[in-house]
Amino acid sequence: MALLIEDDCINCDMCEPECPNQAIYMGADIYEIDTEKCTECVGHYDEPQCTNVCPIDCISKDPNKVESEDELLAKFVLLTSLC
Repeated sequence: MALLIEDDCINCDMCEPECPNQAIYMGADIYEIDTEKCTECVGHYDEPQCTNVCPIDCISKDPNKVESEDELLAKFVLLTSLC
């Protein structure tokens, strides 16, 4: 499952540099997460780094993008093989 930055984001700039897949970017009003690039840090870390650094806990699992651990790992392999 990809992650989602909720509307209460305060644009603190903490999450964007922590994303190993460069999936986080500034949207129109708040930071957003590219679901095609988000692996919840699977393949890089044991847990999502953006959620670790978010001071207001506004990053949650995206209910519209449900993915298994195997799917997230396959996405990691694809993304890292493109580099």
